[in-house]
Amino acid sequence: MSDTTTATIARLSTRESAFHQRLDALLDWEGVSDKAVQARVEEILADVKQRGDQAVIEATNRFDRLSVESMTQLRLTPEQLKKAYDGLPAEQRDALATAAERIKRYHERQKPTSWQYEEADGTVLGQKVTPLDRAGIYVPGGKAAYPSSVLMNAIPAHVAGVREIVMVVPTPDGVLNDLVLAAAHLAGVDYVFTIGGAQAVAALAYGTQSVPRVDKIVGPGNIYVATAKRAVFGQVGIDMIAGPSEIMVVSDGQTDPDWIAMDLFSQAEHDEDAQAILVSWDAAHLDAVAESIERLLPTLEREEIARASLNRRGALILCQDQAEAVEMINRIAPEHLELSVAAPEAWLDDIRHAGAIFMGRHTSEALGDYCAGPNHVLPTSGTARFSSPLGVYDFQKRSSIIHCSPEGASELGKVASVLARGEYLTAHARSAEYRIRD
Repeated sequence: MSDTTTATIARLSTRESAFHQRLDALLDWEGVSDKAVQARVEEILADVKQRGDQAVIEATNRFDRLSVESMTQLRLTPEQLKKAYDGLPAEQRDALATAAERIKRYHERQKPTSWQYEEADGTVLGQKVTPLDRAGIYVPGGKAAYPSSVLMNAIPAHVAGVREIVMVVPTPDGVLNDLVLAAAHLAGVDYVFTIGGAQAVAALAYGTQSVPRVDKIVGPGNIYVATAKRAVFGQVGIDMIAGPSEIMVVSDGQTDPDWIAMDLFSQAEHDEDAQAILVSWDAAHLDAVAESIERLLPTLEREEIARASLNRRGALILCQDQAEAVEMINRIAPEHLELSVAAPEAWLDDIRHAGAIFMGRHTSEALGDYCAGPNHVLPTSGTARFSSPLGVYDFQKRSSIIHCSPEGASELGKVASVLARGEYLTAHARSAEYRIRD
């Protein structure tokens, strides 16, 4: 059992003169890899682009400690996925099915529609929404398996109307996770390859003899995956560059301290760089939560990881009032925000930056991770200032529709002519002028 006599998590107060510097240091996380990682990733990408399957096989054997000879050995058949699903205990099958149904139902409401309108002269303008042809889903493997990530990435793609979904998942030492395979079956994934890392991103981005080239790559991964996704952006779309998991809990002091502590642990146990922050204007409550943290940490299966996370990047912050708590929310722009307060609805209008907002004492962030319905792929590292959760819209694109009537072309041509000649683009102007009626 670890020594629980030492303080595990930092204590901050907004009244400290150095508070903002301490907060900045706490939030500082740079997801950009060093030059050595970038060079290694570029080498892998170039190799896969040039040699295809063979490069993927060699990299997979090296990094995942396998000894396969062909891509056939790295592809899972629909029969294997179904067998994994059928072989699950009924309780797990039912839980997956319930989560999948809730995720689908939520994302069905996100579907944008094509639209058009007609102007008085008969000109028609509009927007056409079209799903991507093929999406690539990266599902992490190794330290932990994430069947929930399969559902959260594949189901919105299906709802969007994507024709084919290609999933990659690393299997170090050849260990397959039946829950992940069952989720792929349930979510209707078309191709599953047991590959990971930069070589998997390259295979999805460029295509190989066996792996179909995709239009967009979504899903989180390690620093090599993040670096590779950034490098191939432009060849394909990507969802985001994901950083470590984060949670920010704001409590009015009336929630059970054990609940709060476990909510903080729920993100801290992901990895050592994850971040868990509690903000409250009740000093006694922060003391009680600190005690709960020390008492409950040794009961966690992933205690070592959670403790390291809390030591490195966790904090209990004493603020002055609700207004200051709101300022801090918008300053941090957390991935997950729990409003563990009496009337959370009253806060919503003032919150501008958060990936997902969990309302009230009974709504733990863990429910959003698995089965509430909204997507758990969320912006991290402050990017909620300009980014949104993964959704149906990420698997669709929009085309503008412009259909001018003769009258409309004539009138718009006069405007376009003036503007084009002002930019010295005379071919533009003359093209529009040909349609002008005298």
